Amino acid sequence: MAGRGRGTKEGEGAEAGVSERSLFADSPYAEPLPVALPEPHPGIAPALPGDALPAQVTAPRSIARLPRRLRRPSWPALRRSLAVAANTELDRGVAFLLVPVFLAAGVIIYFSLAGEPGFAQPIAIVVLATCCAVATRSRPRTHLFCMAAMLCALGVVAAKVETWRAGTQMLGSEIQTRLTGRVVSLEQMESGRIRLTLDVVSTAYPELRYAPERVRLSARTVPADMTAGSLITGYARLLPPTGPVRPESYDFSFDSYFTGIGGSGFFLGNPKTIATQGPPPLTARLSSAIESARENIADHIRGKIGGAEGEIAAALIVGVRAGIPDEVNEAMRRTGIYHIISISGLHMALVAGTIMALLRGAFALFPDFSSRRPVKKYAAVAALVSIAAYLVISGVVVAAERSFIMLAVMLVAVLFDRAALTMRNLAISAIAVILVSPHEVVGPSFQMSFAATAALVGAYAGWADYRADKVRTPLAKRSFVGFLSRKFALAMGGLAMTSIIAGSATLLFAIWHFQRVSPLSLIANLAVMPIVSLIVMPFAVLSALAMPFGADGPLLYVMGKGLMAMIAISAWISERSPVDAVGLISIRSVLLVTVALVIATMATTWLRLAAVPFALAGLLTVPQVLTPDVLISEDAHLVAMPIGGGELALNRERSNEFTTDNWKRALRAETIIPPEIFEATDTRFDLDPLDLPPGSPFYCMGDLCIARHPSGAIVALAKDRKTARPACAFASLIVIDDATAYNPCRDPLVLVVTKKQLARDGSAAVFFDPQSAAAAPTIRFAVDKPYRPWHEQRRFSREARGLPPYNQREKYKPKPAQ
Repeated sequence: MAGRGRGTKEGEGAEAGVSERSLFADSPYAEPLPVALPEPHPGIAPALPGDALPAQVTAPRSIARLPRRLRRPSWPALRRSLAVAANTELDRGVAFLLVPVFLAAGVIIYFSLAGEPGFAQPIAIVVLATCCAVATRSRPRTHLFCMAAMLCALGVVAAKVETWRAGTQMLGSEIQTRLTGRVVSLEQMESGRIRLTLDVVSTAYPELRYAPERVRLSARTVPADMTAGSLITGYARLLPPTGPVRPESYDFSFDSYFTGIGGSGFFLGNPKTIATQGPPPLTARLSSAIESARENIADHIRGKIGGAEGEIAAALIVGVRAGIPDEVNEAMRRTGIYHIISISGLHMALVAGTIMALLRGAFALFPDFSSRRPVKKYAAVAALVSIAAYLVISGVVVAAERSFIMLAVMLVAVLFDRAALTMRNLAISAIAVILVSPHEVVGPSFQMSFAATAALVGAYAGWADYRADKVRTPLAKRSFVGFLSRKFALAMGGLAMTSIIAGSATLLFAIWHFQRVSPLSLIANLAVMPIVSLIVMPFAVLSALAMPFGADGPLLYVMGKGLMAMIAISAWISERSPVDAVGLISIRSVLLVTVALVIATMATTWLRLAAVPFALAGLLTVPQVLTPDVLISEDAHLVAMPIGGGELALNRERSNEFTTDNWKRALRAETIIPPEIFEATDTRFDLDPLDLPPGSPFYCMGDLCIARHPSGAIVALAKDRKTARPACAFASLIVIDDATAYNPCRDPLVLVVTKKQLARDGSAAVFFDPQSAAAAPTIRFAVDKPYRPWHEQRRFSREARGLPPYNQREKYKPKPAQ
């Protein structure tokens, strides 16, 4: 290879333009390559070798001006750099990593639509986008755009297919009936009641024409011989699935629709078992056998460990966590370690890691065999079988199913001599989950788990690249104590960075879904995770392996002691944790931070800097949310209003605990102010509502309650239209707990909300005008119309049809079981 020619006077004895030594630049004895000069400015002919420089331009002055020219912004140069970086990203496979992103975007688009689309439109878009992608293969930019459109439309189709495939028959109205069903599962709750999941066989007195296929009921006691697969009967009160407790909160009817639960409720008496008529189907027998095994294992674990530790051990091994005490659950939530309870990627990874470590240690005892066989692959196969069994015995919950897919992809990668922990494997797992269960994309579990995993994989890859480019000097010899100290410091530092990275990636998702953070989560995870990783889960795996041989007692004892330490640490930190309620945040901030997270974790060139403006925009838009001034439950029974000073005024002394807790976090309230109730003869209630000071709690007498918002607006709650009519003279908002009532006020500035409206449109959030208390308030309901399939049942309730309630017990007398 020859370089550029030189002049005849300089060519003799001169080196070639490319030195042969430069071909061995990696050698430690290689000379440094000469610094390349910049390309000549466009429009100026390059000087030929040997030509003299102009007299007025000297070499030192041109070299001195060089950095200034390089610092000068140039749009063409930026475009060239952008094109080079984009091509580099495509060569490194970022297009495949974006496949689950666009699929998830299509799923989100489907669930965000105002109405239910048909199959024709998204399928037509998929076909059209596919044809465009095939026709534009020679034009890379247009081809990528068409592929992105096709993937988004495919996500819409996948979500539509899942909705059609679910087709859950939802209960439309509250009713009492004699129900006969087959037990799918039963769980011992912390309150002492038994929660049963039943496949409905028949109903009677009255017979339901549109009975749900599966319901979830609770009972005080059950027969001792009742197990999964038993046929039971009893008189039960069935309730339709509830909607969100406030707009933009978790929709229980959405979850019930996709999990196949058409109704919930409780037995009015104790259910009884009855003889089965013929053998059940094979799938029912198989499911019953698995559930029976889970129940027996859970009872065995509770008997060996006992207390809250036994309940948590049962939750970790077989996924039964209904019996965990509420105070333990709350302490673990406040400290940010509740992820330990849910069977997820952590547990699957620890199970697989324990199995692989045991097997590879066993193979190491036979060096001749290990040197000739791929023992690592054997251990990976055993780990894959183990986590599959763990998935089945844990109840095949969605979080465990998703974690199994992710870990199975990684273990299969080991079988094919591929790197296990890569962003490509994470993308494959995400694609599988999105196509199997698209509705999980809009849930907190999917979003937080994949956000944390993507952030950890991206950070690990970046750290590995940094370590690969860094010249490392050999470590000096240390004592055994120094060696252990260094390893311990590295382990704790890695655990701290893992908690920081995962917590930062999931922070806004946690705030959006739960309106809470865990200020001391880093300290709690540093204190608890070593116990879980080194004691709890390894001994859980060992006890599961020893359980068939009856040798699990000592192992469960050690596991219980580790759980006891974990509970004590979480309780101690929870008592010292500040208030974790942070209120509502803007959905725009969540979307912007999601885009930033995708760019930061998937880009490998300087294009990852594009995540910075998205992240900053997401953080700046966090407070851009309108906080409700009044929240109303969908049954019109409960109304909450923040009155300042972290206080939340309620209209009832006894309220739904879950709803109240959600409202407290959303409105950043710390204290509940119950209503002040007056008797009919109490003269203290005889006051002018306009004399109430702003921020007054609810004052109730008879069927009327009034309160005053800090803005000056008056809120009134009435039992019926007759009671509400006088409030039209002074109230800005009137809530009527009567489905037959209509607006009694002629003033358009008075907002009247009836039980019929709430039954149709769900819970409501009311906003007062901060500039004028006399202005008409605005309202936003939780359920939009036209109804989507998981809300269709709302139109059939008596309240939604404007009918008065009736006494179900008087109209339908329960008959004794024959």
